[in-house]
Amino acid sequence: MSTKNTARMVPSTNLADGETVTQSFTADRMTYIRASAWLAAGAMAFGMIALWAMGNPHVWTGGVGGLAAIGVRTAYMMSEEMATRWDLTTERVLGPAERDIALTSIDQLNTMGSVVQIVTHSGDKHLIKFQADPAATIAAIQSAKAGGSR
Repeated sequence: MSTKNTARMVPSTNLADGETVTQSFTADRMTYIRASAWLAAGAMAFGMIALWAMGNPHVWTGGVGGLAAIGVRTAYMMSEEMATRWDLTTERVLGPAERDIALTSIDQLNTMGSVVQIVTHSGDKHLIKFQADPAATIAAIQSAKAGGSR
């Protein structure tokens, strides 16, 4: 991945006067690999079931195809996912691609496996993916939200 693409995967929003970054959240490599392994298992099962349902006598090739597809995807996407960073400040959660979420606009914090979903009052949804401890990520955001305004 080029430096230009990697730079887009970190917050680029300027901090306000008096605002400081209190914590950063990055993807965990083992969590990413574990999630990819589960995805591969699902793709393998789906491929084999689809071939079986079509009457193909070589059902095992669905497993090989599913594993190969997810393996290639995992390798291709790893550098981008590992370069992604979210910053928690005293006022906001800042993410890649200039994502800027005021702590006061957060309505819900949900977990979906290793993903933390931030839902705003306006319905916008943001994903902090591949967190080793999603509950700790949510606790940090909730703590900042409780005392994060200037």
